[in-house]
Amino acid sequence: MTVGARGWSLRQRVVALLAVVGVLLVGLAAAEAAVAARNRTHVDALLNRTGPLRVQAQELLNALLDQETAVRGFAVSGNRDDLAPYDAGLAQEQDRVASMRRLLDDYPQVETELTHVEAQAEQWRQAVALPVITATERDGTAAGQALITDQARQQFDGVRAAVDDLQAEILAAREANARNVERTGNLLVVLLVVAALVVVLTGALLLLSLDRMVVRPLTGLADQVREVAEGDFQHGISGSGPPEFVRLADDVDAMRRRIAADLAEVRQARERIEWVNSQLQKQAEELTRSNRDLEQFAYVASHDLQEPLRKVASFCQLLQRRYAGQLDERADQYIAFAVDGAQRMQRLINDLLAFSRIGRLTAGFTEVDLNKVMGDVAGQTEAARQYADAELTWSELPVIRGEEPLLTNLLANLVSNSIKFRRPDVPPKVHVSARLVDDEWEISCQDNGIGIEPEFADKIFVIFQRLHSKDAYPGTGIGLAIVKKIVEYHGGRVWVDTDVPEGTAIRFTLPALPGDAPAAAAADAEGAAGTETVPADGTPGAAAGGAPAQPDGEDQPDRADAAPEGGRTGGMRETVG
Repeated sequence: MTVGARGWSLRQRVVALLAVVGVLLVGLAAAEAAVAARNRTHVDALLNRTGPLRVQAQELLNALLDQETAVRGFAVSGNRDDLAPYDAGLAQEQDRVASMRRLLDDYPQVETELTHVEAQAEQWRQAVALPVITATERDGTAAGQALITDQARQQFDGVRAAVDDLQAEILAAREANARNVERTGNLLVVLLVVAALVVVLTGALLLLSLDRMVVRPLTGLADQVREVAEGDFQHGISGSGPPEFVRLADDVDAMRRRIAADLAEVRQARERIEWVNSQLQKQAEELTRSNRDLEQFAYVASHDLQEPLRKVASFCQLLQRRYAGQLDERADQYIAFAVDGAQRMQRLINDLLAFSRIGRLTAGFTEVDLNKVMGDVAGQTEAARQYADAELTWSELPVIRGEEPLLTNLLANLVSNSIKFRRPDVPPKVHVSARLVDDEWEISCQDNGIGIEPEFADKIFVIFQRLHSKDAYPGTGIGLAIVKKIVEYHGGRVWVDTDVPEGTAIRFTLPALPGDAPAAAAADAEGAAGTETVPADGTPGAAAGGAPAQPDGEDQPDRADAAPEGGRTGGMRETVG
């Protein structure tokens, strides 16, 4: 190896070797392609030219024999029907000659012989066949047989000899093609063997080179690294072989020196981390104890705060009833302010307590039918719906896994909000629906109320966030924050859809049960069902077309807001999908 070659990198050496081998293989491939093309040409000539020519030459001879036999038969019988083979043989002869000429572009000798056969056949017809036919038709069979002499037979033998010469020439052409196919096939095999030898030699050379330039240097480097890994961080590492391996050894040695320098710092850091972990463990225990105390404090404080508030509200209400009209108007107003403030503080404390309990006091997840939940929500919101002449409807809702009290609170908050934030002089309409999106149920609560501006769509879920004054719309500002916390506790998300044409649409997702997706696909295939209307008295009505809303024997959800039989409650309507 020259001095310049020693400085070559491993990549340069491999690239040079592969370039040489690649040039050789490309040259061999080009030669093989040329030989293969020639071989295909010869095979095509053998199979698609000379082979069909032999068959057609034999068929040509058969057509001429049919003509000669038909002429003899006609001369004996005088029956015109016996000339049918003659006419058919003549047509077949012309067809085979035309077919053979289409295959003779590269075979001029065969074409010459074919022309000779045509001439001999035509000469026989003019000298023998046509005179025999004419004499038989005109003078009878004796005249026709008299013309079939030895000379006529010899003339047809000349036609046979011409056909034999044609077949011999075709056979010679076929044998030449066969020899060409054999020669090009052998040459192609030789080229493939040479290419295989080049590949084998290249592989052997590459293996030897890799052993010398890669395996041995890497083995030596690995032995040195292993000594360092076993704990001898002061052992120096040196490399050999291609420049890349030398640089790799230098980099590994630099890393060794850096590791050795950092080990002392790591030991000190480990000691500090162990001390910090012990402090963190103590703080975590203290934080757990503090959280437990805070929960107990929040529960006790909420009840202790409500007792004086109830007392203030009660005595203020006593003052209001006992001294109404005896004090001046301003005193009555002050008493009303005190009562209202105490009641709002009670509601605020209850809502805060409910907000803090979500996800902390749990009864565990069960399968919850949201249709039954909506029946409970209808009962809870009955008074508000009667007062506002509101209409509450819901489509068929799914069964999901969750906590039924929390889900009831969630839907009750949404329905109450829809009824509260209504437009003046417009009866509220609230509709709850669900659709399956991938592996989640997307549940929507849509109304025809005052709506929400897009810039406030995220603010309404913040605790104590209000978009209106408490005089316009009462409340503590915690309802939608509770909704958001319940939805997230169940593994979903909640948002405001600002693309609805009117009112407000609040949508949230809940995880679907494993079998919901196939069931929804089957339901879509059967078609959408009609809508059933249920009066306020809880008696199921008939769906459109008079069909019952549910099959006989299927459990109907209980309605908490059922009125006495035959009665209505303030024009309230509930519609069940």
